[in-house]
Formats: sequence, C-alpha cells, structure tokens
Amino acid sequence: MVTIFGGLICAALAVVLIIRLYLKNRVEKVVPKLESRTPFKIESRDEKSVTLSTTIEFRNEGTQSAMIVDAICHPLLPFEQYDGMNVRGKAEREGVPREDDYFEALVIEHQQSARLVAKVTLTARKNLSLEEAVAHMVDFPVEFIYREVGRTPMHWSIARVILTAEELAKLVGVELAKEEL
Repeated sequence: MVTIFGGLICAALAVVLIIRLYLKNRVEKVVPKLESRTPFKIESRDEKSVTLSTTIEFRNEGTQSAMIVDAICHPLLPFEQYDGMNVRGKAEREGVPREDDYFEALVIEHQQSARLVAKVTLTARKNLSLEEAVAHMVDFPVEFIYREVGRTPMHWSIARVILTAEELAKLVGVELAKEEL
C-alpha cells in the first residue's frame, strides 16, 4: 500500500515537473528592432517648434502571445544639458494616432511584429527661433518605455534611440554652430 501511494506521489510530481518545464518555455519575448527603425522625419513644424517621429518594429520572438499594455516616449534633455529647447514625447501605434496621448494596448502574436511610433516635439525657449535653438543643440537619448505582459508577470522594458544634433539640424535645414570651449 505504501509503495503504491509513493509511486502515485512520484508520478504526480513528475507530471507537475513536466508541465512546469513545458510552460516555462512557452513565454512571450518582445524585442525592439532598433537597427531597422526608420530615420527621424518631420511630422509638423512652425516658427518655434518641430515634431519628429521614428517608427520602431517590436517583434514577439517568443512562443506565446504578448501584449504591450502601455508605452511612453521619454526624451531625456534636461535644462542643465541644454536649456534652449523644451522637449516632449509621445508614443503611438503606427496608423492609430490619438489626440489624447493615450496609448491603446495591442496584442502581438508569437513570431509576429507591431510597429510603434515615437514622436518628439522640440519647442524653442528663451526667445530663440527654432533655427537658433537647433543650431546650438546637443545629442540626446529618446527612451521608448513599454509595459509588456503574457505568461510572464507584467514588466517594463526600455528601447533607447539617440537623436543627434547633426540629424536634427539636417532635418530643420540649419548648420550647427561651432561651440567655443
């Protein structure tokens, strides 16, 4: 009797272990493909500001569906680094623009991709024109922060892109000023 009971317990533990190993390998894995992102382009422009965008592919390389439930575009240009520009970011699904800055969640099936857009609005400060402010611009990172969930617990990840002063100046059509040390 004890032998049969012990055998049943061992068999049950083996089944649980097999199921856990199977499920462990059945997860989502969202990977931003930064090497293939689009170059920044101008979305809109006026005398004081310019809005740029870049599109990033997010591929689910896992074996289960994934959901991106939130995304934030966070440009990192503090006034201590350069105070001639005020910078704001916005994240959107490609082809699904929203005026309310709300990110609409999306499901990415395994081995499929979704394209998300990082928008960056730069506004000249300190009575500078857009061209004057861009002429003295510095390189800065733009972080695309996204919250992902699937079989694994919900977690935040970051994809980082650098917007160079040279790229911005070329888009706006100005020459970078040579800074004196």
